[in-house]
Amino acid sequence: MMNKTIEIIKDHRSIRDYKSDQIDESIINEIIVAAQSMPNSINGQQTSIIVVQDVQTKAAIAEYAGGQTWIDEAPLFLLFVTDFYKTNLAAKKNGLTQQIHESVESTVVGAVDVGLNMGAAIIAAESLGLGIVPIGGIRNNPQGIIDLLNLPKMTFPVAGLAIGYPNSESRKKPRLPINTFRHDEKYQTENLEKEIDNYDLLMEDYYKAINRAQTINWSTSTSNTYKQVYFPKVYPVMNKQGFNNDK
Repeated sequence: MMNKTIEIIKDHRSIRDYKSDQIDESIINEIIVAAQSMPNSINGQQTSIIVVQDVQTKAAIAEYAGGQTWIDEAPLFLLFVTDFYKTNLAAKKNGLTQQIHESVESTVVGAVDVGLNMGAAIIAAESLGLGIVPIGGIRNNPQGIIDLLNLPKMTFPVAGLAIGYPNSESRKKPRLPINTFRHDEKYQTENLEKEIDNYDLLMEDYYKAINRAQTINWSTSTSNTYKQVYFPKVYPVMNKQGFNNDK
């Protein structure tokens, strides 16, 4: 039987149109505490959240993210950061040299833990009547974000979250059939192509309904994005931040 939490999760949709109403500090704190309460690798707690409410700072982030105006318009923006700066302080305290941030494992761990934090923040925010939209576009210009928010070495901005009270309700986006997501015992490849064909037809109707017929469908949109490294500055900036990814 579904409970209220599951109903909120299943009813998720991204919101890009917000009221000007500010969010009370007690609500912001509840969202942050919920995010921090999620599990993390080895209890290293190698993530941090930058809470941004300043109008000029949000406007700069919106520009760095490729002109995503809803970042500017939302009263609250959360930046989720992979943070091995904190763990390096622990290493120094114990007379040790940290190496994890130089490895691919650190990139994976950091991204997974940020995802757990953000998932909890999303559910918490939506349960409180707020709307959200995740922002991967902060990786469009990661150095700009790093400089703007004074992120130290051994940290990296992974994703952001715009939060505010919805000014309008967006249409819920259909997902691929559940059997393309759930694989029992072993990965199942048999019907994937057929299911993608059917989903493309569904998404064509969806995009027409929201006046984005030029997007065509899921496979066209996804493949046109993934035919290139669409945020090419990530790798060199990660290297500059100390994430060598060579171990």
